[in-house]
Amino acid sequence: MNDWAPIAKEYDPLKAGSIDGTDEEPHDRAIWRAMLARYVPNKGVTGDPRLTLFVARLNLQTTEEKLKEVFSRYGDIRKIRLVRDLVTGFSKGYAFIEYKEERALLKAHRDANRLVIDQHEIFVDFELERTLKGWIPRRLGGGFGGKKESGQLRFGGRDRPFRKPINLPNMKNDFYGEGSAEKRNWSREGTRDWRTRDRDHERSRDKRWPERERSWAWGESERERDSKEERSRGRERKDRDR
Repeated sequence: MNDWAPIAKEYDPLKAGSIDGTDEEPHDRAIWRAMLARYVPNKGVTGDPRLTLFVARLNLQTTEEKLKEVFSRYGDIRKIRLVRDLVTGFSKGYAFIEYKEERALLKAHRDANRLVIDQHEIFVDFELERTLKGWIPRRLGGGFGGKKESGQLRFGGRDRPFRKPINLPNMKNDFYGEGSAEKRNWSREGTRDWRTRDRDHERSRDKRWPERERSWAWGESERERDSKEERSRGRERKDRDR
């Protein structure tokens, strides 16, 4: 576990399907599909992958002109590729933006994430298809996206980094007080403090109890007075009607 990191350095479908990257057996069909897939990055994609920014969760109405207007504030753009459906020509909600300088790429990666464009909060990350070894896209069961409702939830990316693995033996020792003497003394002192706090709380509650009883009694007397006054008023009205 010395080489463990919250962001994946090399893509592994089995680890990406784990919350901490330590699973040893696949637990859903998507992981099996990704493990059996033989994916080769698209050779038709041009441009420098080290200068390319991945932009997702876009509004389907967002155009290339809008993306250029927003992302040109971080630096000079060389190319924008908005991914569209081959049949309908509609946007699929994600795009790739290639910058001319690495400084502009890093600035956009830092500042543009969770930016709102056309009423949609976007997600920004580096391109992974050609830069992360072993990358499998989401349509083949891989990726770092997915929803819990659909049974596909992937970790290891910027949006969902790995959580730190739980060290069960250490937790057990601390739970049963098998740690160092300093820890045991600290826990005992803590219990003493809690006991004194409980005692003080009980004493203050005993002091406040008579005051509450008085307030309750006072409230009952007021209610009785109000009811008596209402009764007397009703009797007077009846006498007048007669």
